[in-house]
Amino acid sequence: MSPADWHLTHDLDAFLARAGAFLASEPALHTVPLTVTDGLRRRGPHAYGEEDPVFGTLGRDGEVRAVFFRTPPYRVNITPLAEEEADALAARLAGHALPGVAAARDTAAAFALAWRRRTGADVRLRQRQRLYRLDELTTPEPAPEGAPRIATAPDRARLVRWFEEFKEELGEHHTQDSGSWADSRLAYGGITFWETPDGTPVSMAGVTPKVAGQVRVAPVYTPPELRGRGYAGAVTAEVSRAASASGAAEVLLFTDLANPTSNGLYQRIGYRPVTEFAVYEFAGQG
Repeated sequence: MSPADWHLTHDLDAFLARAGAFLASEPALHTVPLTVTDGLRRRGPHAYGEEDPVFGTLGRDGEVRAVFFRTPPYRVNITPLAEEEADALAARLAGHALPGVAAARDTAAAFALAWRRRTGADVRLRQRQRLYRLDELTTPEPAPEGAPRIATAPDRARLVRWFEEFKEELGEHHTQDSGSWADSRLAYGGITFWETPDGTPVSMAGVTPKVAGQVRVAPVYTPPELRGRGYAGAVTAEVSRAASASGAAEVLLFTDLANPTSNGLYQRIGYRPVTEFAVYEFAGQG
């Protein structure tokens, strides 16, 4: 396995022409590259940051075996790799300053170790995640008072504020601009509120556009003072129901494995584990 086996490009169309069928072949495992590249296609190459994104494909016997992408300043995201493939990618990207990696658990660990060997970076496991797929939806009972409503343009300020709070809780406050995020979600009706009977929004859940038959629920956020009342479960169940009704073959979501409350909630709604992912941070790269 040689670093030269990885083909890099900044051209989204060229990348999708080469890797589109591969990504669509495993829509659950490839949910993040599918939705991010769809966002870039719809919103332009700088939808997630000022620098040009970079894409890579690994070929074998004329077929795409794996891909990665990075939309600076974010981490590199990689589809599943063997250890030697992860090492070859680390060699190919050495010389670039990467803030971290997100991938299926074993792939993330293999790349993080290879990156440390090749760059001297300090490597830290930031988060363990679990990918879930909706099986049979079970609406939480008893449901909280109120009803769902799709967010519209007059809700923009609240969306921006809640997304800022959501990022702050995750420690990701330097990532995607909240105003751009809100505008992109409003453009396709991608956020649903749960409202109390007096019309006050108390929780939100978002969905990505349908790509390759899959939709991913993200983000789910309830302000701290309103938690524990069933709002998050109700709004998550609603967007999951709507995604299924829209014809999505797979409805997916990620959870932080350090949060037993959310993992328990989503399983009660009807989500079942698919696989585990991990996020590593890099620092002190030579």
